[in-house]
Amino acid sequence: MIPLYDTVRTRKFPLVNVLLIVVNVLAFLYELQLGPDALERFIFAWGVVPADLTNDLSGAWMTVFTSMFLHGGWFHLLSNMWFLHIFGDNVEARMGGVRYLIFYLLSGVAAVFLQAYVLPASSVPMIGASGAIAGVLGAYMISFPRSRIASLVPIIFIFTIIEVPAVIFLVLWFLSQLYSGLFAMQGASASGIAWWAHIGGFIFGVLMVFFFAKRTTYRTY
Repeated sequence: MIPLYDTVRTRKFPLVNVLLIVVNVLAFLYELQLGPDALERFIFAWGVVPADLTNDLSGAWMTVFTSMFLHGGWFHLLSNMWFLHIFGDNVEARMGGVRYLIFYLLSGVAAVFLQAYVLPASSVPMIGASGAIAGVLGAYMISFPRSRIASLVPIIFIFTIIEVPAVIFLVLWFLSQLYSGLFAMQGASASGIAWWAHIGGFIFGVLMVFFFAKRTTYRTY
């Protein structure tokens, strides 16, 4: 299923969400200016390497954050930014800009650390906003369970648009990540995707959304 839009509309312009998208795009455009050798050095310098993280956290902690703004190709970037565009504005409205930014970054941190915990000896650098965005998806599922996600769904050889309840869409998304993560742990997958980062970010989002959501105030008469 490919999400096209959600049915929840926000009244406030999602400034932080838009800025996150812009920063990710600008970082990727910078990557495109680098030659192959320079790009490889750049990714190893600013992507997060689980083995380095587990061996020397003090020397690698900055890469936990910088890695969230790097991407491995156009599809990687555009798919991540599309999900962030669809789901991030409502979560920002739920939390407020500053809290949303902190929540987004901490979701990415949780994602990185779960991936590093599962594969602590990996020397492959991790890059991408997927883990942080997974936290946004988890927060969206809890905050807007009655929302519907208009999705492009293939039925045999024909694509059709179906409105899927957000809970169903996001639970299916999470289960697909969990299945892929378990499959990869058996050595049966070499896709290069950090599945456990997605899982870690999503779980963080589900568990922590209420700590970051704006408190509702009431007046009595």
